[in-house]
Amino acid sequence: MSLEFPLPQGHAADGKPLRIAVLSHLHHPISSPFQGGLEMHTSLMADELASRGHEVTLFAKAGSVSAGRVVEVLPENFEFRRGLAPERMQRQQQALDAALGSAVAAVRDGGFDVVVNNSLSLLPYLLLADTPMLTILHTPPLPWIVDAVEDGRAPLSPLHRFVSVSARNATGWSPYLPDLHVVHNGIRLADWPAGTGRSTGTVVWAGRVTPEKGLHIAIDAARMAGMELHFAGPISDAKYFERTVAPHLGRGVQHVGHLDHRELAAFLGSGEVFIASPVWSEPFGLTALEAMACGTPVAALPLGAMPEIIDADAGRLAEGLGADALAAAVTDARRLDRDRVRKSAARFSASAMVDSYEEQMRSLLEPDGLPSGSALPAAGHPDAALVP
Repeated sequence: MSLEFPLPQGHAADGKPLRIAVLSHLHHPISSPFQGGLEMHTSLMADELASRGHEVTLFAKAGSVSAGRVVEVLPENFEFRRGLAPERMQRQQQALDAALGSAVAAVRDGGFDVVVNNSLSLLPYLLLADTPMLTILHTPPLPWIVDAVEDGRAPLSPLHRFVSVSARNATGWSPYLPDLHVVHNGIRLADWPAGTGRSTGTVVWAGRVTPEKGLHIAIDAARMAGMELHFAGPISDAKYFERTVAPHLGRGVQHVGHLDHRELAAFLGSGEVFIASPVWSEPFGLTALEAMACGTPVAALPLGAMPEIIDADAGRLAEGLGADALAAAVTDARRLDRDRVRKSAARFSASAMVDSYEEQMRSLLEPDGLPSGSALPAAGHPDAALVP
């Protein structure tokens, strides 16, 4: 299907500050303590862009905080819940769609140069086809987006560009999205100081407490390695927590709560080893990188983007998917030099990440920089452009 859209107009391709709209995922506020890596990324990216002089407007749930301007499109008392009855799930989704729809309408009327889409919604694909937009892919392929692209309900606009947070995650999306680039997530190393209060015999774990994060495997691995496990994060799946995690509490397993940014940095730096235990193909894994920045070596299950993040200086990948293999990785990781671990984390900087985003956005605003659709190689092809 051939589509024509007007080329972008204005000054924004010549190095001047951009007017940038950021569409966030609306399940949670963009504020510390962050519910997950997506919220953390959105906050960091918006603040970094604003610090560079761009005029950033973040469309988000009420309670969000940003160095840019915040436009609240959903009340803070809205609570996203899973496992509701079908009619209640439908009403909940309708409220989310209405909120994002209002954000999209404000974007269309706001005179923005470019949009950064972190929303996980189909609506920006449909309603902003004539607007330069950079979509950052934080998840494996989402069926409501893939299906709409494949059946023609959401034909891809030449004004849209896509980047994946890891090469592993890109492999799932590349059959559907042309000119797919990889821009790894980054952090500000200064926000994650080297730990000074290491607790001997303790491994740490952080993340949303849900089955796919594999906390139950981490608990077993820590015990097999003869160490205690302390974990931080929100209990996002109460049934999983009560059934699988709570019975272990108090026997070498401690929940320290849902920590804000500063508390989390101190916590991550306190462990001898950080365990990353995803039991799914996790698209990135920010907490592993944050632990590395604090000097804490990582022992990880070898799924998702873990092999892209963890090199021989930073940690050890388990040689299998069971707790015994992870325990062996914990034992090996304890021996690593913490200064070299921290140095390894410096490969993933927020500055480099946002440099790449800026390059992508400015190329969208240059008529000669627009992608040529199917003529360009997808991620995974030898000629594809992969941005480290």
